[in-house]
Amino acid sequence: MPQTYKDLTVWQRAVELTVAVYVLTRQFPKEEIYGLTSQMRRSAVSIASNIAEGRYRSSRKDFVRFLHIAFGSGGELETQIYISKQLNETGTLDYTKVDSLLDEVMKMLNAMINSLTKN
Repeated sequence: MPQTYKDLTVWQRAVELTVAVYVLTRQFPKEEIYGLTSQMRRSAVSIASNIAEGRYRSSRKDFVRFLHIAFGSGGELETQIYISKQLNETGTLDYTKVDSLLDEVMKMLNAMINSLTKN
């Protein structure tokens, strides 16, 4: 096990994802500041935050539980991205980086959960 959550590649990628979501949502219309912008940012922050919190819990079982929560937040973000792509005001933006990072983080979380629950 890595010493801190900062040593986890999945946490590092989740932080990159959060920054990418912030950059993307800065381009959203101002009327979305309390709608999709806020929701997407909170979901992205939640992924990295739950990885960090889980790593500092006292047991492997707790860590896995928080990884599941992070995975759920990834699902929320995936849905919010999908919705924003359907809207005229935000559908034409470049989602390439966000999509790629989210896909990578979700695969890493899934693999980590599977690895930790096998033993």
